Amino acid sequence: MDTKLTLKLNQEIIERAKKYASDKKMSLSRIVEAYLQSLTTDKKNSDFEISPFVKSLATGTKIPTDLDYKKEYSDSLLEKYK
Repeated sequence: MDTKLTLKLNQEIIERAKKYASDKKMSLSRIVEAYLQSLTTDKKNSDFEISPFVKSLATGTKIPTDLDYKKEYSDSLLEKYK
């Protein structure tokens, strides 16, 4: 059952999030729901993968400035589809 949730957020963040959701062709509600689900359930049961960048925001983990994100993504896909 879906229930309405009201959030109070910075307007600039909301606008950036709406653009991100539009670029990904997803609703902002779906993105928020998937993120909250990923925080509260076992990772293996999630059908929505959270990027390392977003995880770093939630955990405070620092991402190296010289991170080769294309290599990391490639390695991730290779591991996923072994």
